Amino acid sequence: MKNSDKEISVYIHLPFCERKCLYCAFTSFVSSEDMQKEYIKHLLKEIEKFENGYKAKTIYFGGGTPSVLRLDLLEKIFDALKTKFEIATDAEITMEVNPNSVGEEKFKFYKKLGVNRLSIGIQSLNNKTLKKIGRLHTKEEALNKLKLAKRYFDNVSCDLILGLEKEKNVVKYAKKLIKFGVKHISCYMLEVHENTPLFNLVESKKYRPLDDEAVAKSYEKLRKFLKKQHFNQYEISNFSLPNFESKHNLAYWSYDDYVGFGVSSHSFIHGVRYENSSVLNDYYEGKTYSETITNDKEIEERILLGLRCKNGVDLEKLKKMGYFLEKNEFFMQFLEKNILKKENDKVYLNPNYYAVSDFIIEHLFP
Repeated sequence: MKNSDKEISVYIHLPFCERKCLYCAFTSFVSSEDMQKEYIKHLLKEIEKFENGYKAKTIYFGGGTPSVLRLDLLEKIFDALKTKFEIATDAEITMEVNPNSVGEEKFKFYKKLGVNRLSIGIQSLNNKTLKKIGRLHTKEEALNKLKLAKRYFDNVSCDLILGLEKEKNVVKYAKKLIKFGVKHISCYMLEVHENTPLFNLVESKKYRPLDDEAVAKSYEKLRKFLKKQHFNQYEISNFSLPNFESKHNLAYWSYDDYVGFGVSSHSFIHGVRYENSSVLNDYYEGKTYSETITNDKEIEERILLGLRCKNGVDLEKLKKMGYFLEKNEFFMQFLEKNILKKENDKVYLNPNYYAVSDFIIEHLFP
């Protein structure tokens, strides 16, 4: 029995996909069985080399599409994690899945391993849109798999992408997901990254996403609808019923320590940020980049992360770091206009201004 007093959140990057979506800029690959075996061999070595004495309070399997991974290889990862870490009895263990790559056998196996939270990539419930962006599932398959998932997992989250269709559609999809028992919804703005097939389609005018104004309207409609459904907006893009927030993501936003294993994964431990190479062969050779976070950078990050989520910004913490936010002229203006709200020693961003948060936050930096 391990007795660890250092808590940490653990991220496992599984970069495998059946096919890359047209908008995807993440580090992911269409994999063969040999590629999966080779990757997991290096991943297990990386876990084994990590420092002992930590308790894992959350574990998150992201990608890529983790549900593409062979189950015997997934079990090896769990065995390695149990050997390296003390797993908290109430640890949140999340598995990202796509509707087309899961079924009853996998749901049963995930539950047996200890997974207690699913994050399902839905993105849209319009078959034409799903096809346009390169998704491999249909609306019908997504809802069938969601219904099946709810037999095994109470804590189910779904992703939606804003900017693909008219604003009213997103509210319609959220309503359907809630009807199926979803407890958490993440909604992300469509980002068109260079070097993706979607970028080429947009450049050649073969695909036209919604403009920024329409996306903002879509976001506001969804936000207001979810609020009426008693979903708490605990971060700009994330909504949940009470007690169903993503504990893993909250660890990132709370400036807690976390470790990432796998190609392109990130870690933050004792004020130092580490990044594994996003080039597979370089990752296999152990290439990692590190950056010690300066006092000024930490101040900026605490403001950015705090105002993006329900945690808010701790003014006393900033003062101890040498920054008095009350002396910032924009801070006082934002308070007067009710853009920011101050309660005791905490400051929060008014959710009505989440859509323009970047503009507000950059005016509060030192």
